[in-house]
Amino acid sequence: MARAFVFVLDSFGIGGAADAGKYGDAGADTLGHIAEACAAGKGDRDGLRHGPLLLPNMVALGLGEAARIATGFDFGRGITLAPSSFHGAAQEISAGKDTPSGHWEIAGLPARFDWGYFPDTVPAFPAALTEAMIREGRVPGILANRHAPGTTVIEDFGEEHIRTGKPICYTSVDSVLQIAAHEEHFGLQRLYDFCKVVRRLCDPLHVGRVIARPFLGESRDTFKRTPNRKDFSVPPPEPTLLDRVVDHGGKVIAVGKIGDIFAHRGISEVRKGAGNMAMFNAALGTMDDAKGGDFVFANFVDFDTEFGHRRDVPGYAAALEAFDRRVPEALAKLKEGDLFLLTADHGNDPTWHGTDHTRERIPIAGLAPGMKGGAVGLRPTFSDIGATVAEHLGIAPGGNGTSFLKALRGHA
Repeated sequence: MARAFVFVLDSFGIGGAADAGKYGDAGADTLGHIAEACAAGKGDRDGLRHGPLLLPNMVALGLGEAARIATGFDFGRGITLAPSSFHGAAQEISAGKDTPSGHWEIAGLPARFDWGYFPDTVPAFPAALTEAMIREGRVPGILANRHAPGTTVIEDFGEEHIRTGKPICYTSVDSVLQIAAHEEHFGLQRLYDFCKVVRRLCDPLHVGRVIARPFLGESRDTFKRTPNRKDFSVPPPEPTLLDRVVDHGGKVIAVGKIGDIFAHRGISEVRKGAGNMAMFNAALGTMDDAKGGDFVFANFVDFDTEFGHRRDVPGYAAALEAFDRRVPEALAKLKEGDLFLLTADHGNDPTWHGTDHTRERIPIAGLAPGMKGGAVGLRPTFSDIGATVAEHLGIAPGGNGTSFLKALRGHA
């Protein structure tokens, strides 16, 4: 039986979204601008990387062709496409440019409703919400209460947090309320329990995610977030591809934060790791273990959290090159009849203004051993990915998206 593997390079957009202007992102292009910066020497960092952006393995799967479809950007010219590889790009139709919207749409459920957001004011949270958080969460107060980058807000308020026991609560332009607390002084389980209270309080406000952001260290110079992040997400309002795989008798093996994104619905097993390379090791393990009918859904979050939001071009470029060097390890584990696909959930152009996600098209690049492969064009919704996986695994299609599996098989 067939197996399917979808690896999401979190925030690795390829520009060109038709509605980018609506989001203030006209011209944003994560791949294109990183490549241009590297070509101009702006992606160099001593001891990390230098020179042009080199992603030969992903280009051989069709990444360069995907960029040309999305924006016309000429990337990776001269590298031969691998036999049975396929390529295309997809446009988002969900209302948001956030992680849940992107992943849900990939899984066949576009988020067409409006999420709840907090204003860029100080304070950012409504007084009634803040009072309820303090009262029902049994904390002496909260700190920050504003839009802020995650690492900066810990530097600014971490010492006061340790001294007072007040959790650090902040947000962004995304539909999110993030809570940072010290793993030892505040307690990791206490942080998770507090987040559960806040999740319940945020439900009437339609806030997509409440995120626990634990950290360690004793001063602003030593604070560092730990891998024990946990997302408390709104569950998908309808069944997704993941539910249908499980209902059909297959397993959904979630790597990274996929389980959290889907509120652990339609998830058979979760595997995690600290950082992209550990996550890649976990993903390789799933490829060994996956049986016919199984779906492996992996998210590699460092591109977004460590480099996109921090507007770190050299860091993002180095992370892409490190990921690319490991792609052959995954390809070596594929069997005839498998489907392997690299994509993204939104953009986060590290050359863009601000620190938030950017509205972009996403790449479709992959390998289908034993099939013809080739171009699948510009897809009108991310849900075409989910529809293709569904047909490949022989399960019922959802109500959104159109499969491009026939194109991969060489049929009209």
